[in-house]
Amino acid sequence: MGFTELPGDRVPIRMWADPTQVEDSAMRQLRNVTTLPWVRGLAVMPDVHYGKGATVGSVIAMEGAVCPAAVGVDIGCGMSAVRTSLTAEDLPGDLSRLRARIERAIPVGRGMHDEPVDPTRLYDYGSGTGARWGDFWSRFDGVADAVSFRRERATRQMGSLGSGNHFVEVCLDTEGRVWLMLHSGSRNIGKELADHHIGVAQNLPHNQGLIDRDLAVFVADTPQMAAYRHDLFWAQEYARYNRGVMMALLKDVVRKEFGKAKPRFEQEISCHHNYVAEERYEGMDLLVTRKGAIRAGAGEYGIVPGSMGTRSYIVRGLGNPSSFQSASHGAGRRMSRAAAKRRFTERDLADQTRGVECRKDSGVVDEIPAAYKPIEQVIARQGDLVEVTAELRQVVCVKG
Repeated sequence: MGFTELPGDRVPIRMWADPTQVEDSAMRQLRNVTTLPWVRGLAVMPDVHYGKGATVGSVIAMEGAVCPAAVGVDIGCGMSAVRTSLTAEDLPGDLSRLRARIERAIPVGRGMHDEPVDPTRLYDYGSGTGARWGDFWSRFDGVADAVSFRRERATRQMGSLGSGNHFVEVCLDTEGRVWLMLHSGSRNIGKELADHHIGVAQNLPHNQGLIDRDLAVFVADTPQMAAYRHDLFWAQEYARYNRGVMMALLKDVVRKEFGKAKPRFEQEISCHHNYVAEERYEGMDLLVTRKGAIRAGAGEYGIVPGSMGTRSYIVRGLGNPSSFQSASHGAGRRMSRAAAKRRFTERDLADQTRGVECRKDSGVVDEIPAAYKPIEQVIARQGDLVEVTAELRQVVCVKG
């Protein structure tokens, strides 16, 4: 479909969304981004909506600077998925026991493990992990003093889901093959690191004249930037480990539940959608921030989930440089959580998640499918960014 280009202050706004369907508050945020002296490009995904400082569903390329609020407070949040050898015929008619086993194995909401998970002891995660695991945790000693006391909590939350739009799902593709899929990030430690650095950035002298203080940046070759980069990349790694540990725990549940079928698992797909990467475009070394967007380099696999009760997609990137090789991260909200709770009931949720083994109580009404944009339309608007390789529908959905 291609993008619509709107004028901005220093760079144009390239939109894969319909500008007439984007709320005024989000359009204002996008225009604000184009006023930043360091910005070199802005791409807007079809699932764009209002966020803190920068919209969710935007890709911001800067030279010599990075905006922590444009990463989001859940640093490294993303998706993982794997296709199994199981088919729909292997699944029982009642999936409640499988859901209960998943919920026992993977803490949800604010929960955490009673003892830290040792990934070297996990069936699918142990090989060659020990040295990397030790190096990863040794770098925690260098994180901001403001959160350094959170180490014990961070170790016990490793391999846990969280709440909100995070989920663990068992899905079927159009060929009847069973997939495992999950969505989570860097848990509380990532949020606290993000909040700390956003506060630091807002007090720096070069940010005092910005049009929006939430767009405060760190600039290259400063101690504040060095400290942020350390904590940012550590939290992104935490998020990837967190999803890896959860997927290993999930596979273990599936092995126990379907032992007679001897389930096998293909290569895992994993992608961040709240993160920063160092990339080069048009001869410039840039810091590319994807907030609610995945990297979609040529041939790279990604995951674009819908909401509970709708379809999700496995995609392969087309490497479009106009979007900084990016694509959407999901359906994107079309109403706030508070608005969804006011508008919908538990009965509405039950109707819209019929056929899915999941929570259907008031605690997750804000995650009702109608609170999100239609995922099919989001996918259709980015045909020049990705190609669909698999279409999934969930049969089990675990939320916090």
